[in-house]
Amino acid sequence: MKIAMIGQKGIPTLFGGVERHVEEISWRLAKNGHQVFVYARSYYTPPKTEKYRGVIIIRLPSVRTKHLDAFTHTFIATWHALFKIRPEVIHYHGIGSALCLWIAKLFSPKIKIVFTFHSQDYFHQKWGKIAQTALRIGEKIGCSLADEILTVSLLLQKYVQMKYKRKSSFIPHGVNQEKYLPANLIKKWGLKKNSYILVVTRLIPHKGVHYLIKAYRGIKTDKKLVIVGPSFYTRDYERKLKEMAKNNSKIIFVGAQQGNILKELYSQAYLFTSASEQEGLPLNVMEAASFGCPLLLSNIPEHQNIFGDLPVFFKNKNVRDLRKKLIFILQNPQMACQKGKKIQEYGQKNYDWDKSVKQIISVYNKSTILLN
Repeated sequence: MKIAMIGQKGIPTLFGGVERHVEEISWRLAKNGHQVFVYARSYYTPPKTEKYRGVIIIRLPSVRTKHLDAFTHTFIATWHALFKIRPEVIHYHGIGSALCLWIAKLFSPKIKIVFTFHSQDYFHQKWGKIAQTALRIGEKIGCSLADEILTVSLLLQKYVQMKYKRKSSFIPHGVNQEKYLPANLIKKWGLKKNSYILVVTRLIPHKGVHYLIKAYRGIKTDKKLVIVGPSFYTRDYERKLKEMAKNNSKIIFVGAQQGNILKELYSQAYLFTSASEQEGLPLNVMEAASFGCPLLLSNIPEHQNIFGDLPVFFKNKNVRDLRKKLIFILQNPQMACQKGKKIQEYGQKNYDWDKSVKQIISVYNKSTILLN
């Protein structure tokens, strides 16, 4: 089967949950004998990257601004897929990319259109009213016109059923069985085992890093706060965070990381935390779990549905409660270690990329049967 993936920034993943999702399913689809094309933005995927783990990479330009980047790339990719690749399936990722889904439906109705609903992005603080409206329109197009809808969480599945009266297939992300890596590359930041609290996220307001910095500044600990990730059209927010942290040498911004250096950061962390205000199914949390990190998470429903009651939760947007829970975990290292092991076991048992890909293939085939 010939499959085109549209909506992601590209692979291999530099940052972004959607990108990680697409990477993990794409190479497994290719391994299963399918011909997979992943569209990548020129600035994201390095030049001359034509293939990755059996997946064909197609780099196309975009208008690189906050509001036009995703839309222009998806628009160009859609037309390229229709008239150059001519796939049997076009798989759109995210409600923003679904804004262009109608083009494929109108001009090539025989192509099977699959839409993965990753997150209700219009709730993200970085978007203004016009962008929020556009994202809501994308959601409506995706949930109304796609031949098959996939959701990464049960909450989104219920939402699609209630709002659009459409059935969707709940297919969660998987968890890789990761090997611990010793602290080698991360020594340049003065990091060693259990010496830091880890955050891995894009530096955008709804991810709540500002809550964490405020909470951390109010506690006494020798453990550092390591913040991994880039801003994405949110340089003002990044500057705000660094201004908040400028008088504390224990708060370290290390930028976007990948490969072994990121695995070392996960492997050696005392605690992983996410103060996010809104999510779909957060892959950074699941990746932390794959390394056995204890988890301190905001008590949004999306976090509470991943690992049951195994993480420690704090009240969303509540700095005082976050600080209280941080102190509790720092004072109870044995408990934290035990929770980390249980979370790791739970993840390996309940989230499997290979199983998810089998379900996706089943959906592709189902679409084929329905349209033929």
